[in-house]
Amino acid sequence: MTDEYYNAVDQILDEDYVDNIFLYDDEADKDVEFEQVALIPIDDDVYVILKPVTPVDGVGENEALAFRIDFAPTEEEEDILVVIDDDELVTRIFDEYYELLKEEEES
Repeated sequence: MTDEYYNAVDQILDEDYVDNIFLYDDEADKDVEFEQVALIPIDDDVYVILKPVTPVDGVGENEALAFRIDFAPTEEEEDILVVIDDDELVTRIFDEYYELLKEEEES
């Protein structure tokens, strides 16, 4: 890894980045460490599945969270991650992930 500043979205989108991702949890007032599981494009959006390494309230040990990447409209602004709380969309994201895993195993 270089000394160059990366935000979490830059790290997620960088194919060469292999370290865990740190996101700030406002409610807990601390950084939370995540392992990147998958990047999932659906329609015109890009989602990422992240598994907490640091315990997160309400998230089980073997559970992961889905986030949408909201790309900034200008270069002066940062791209952000938005946690997905819509159960139907979360199911669709994980279904797509499982389908990609299946395709990878078959090839």
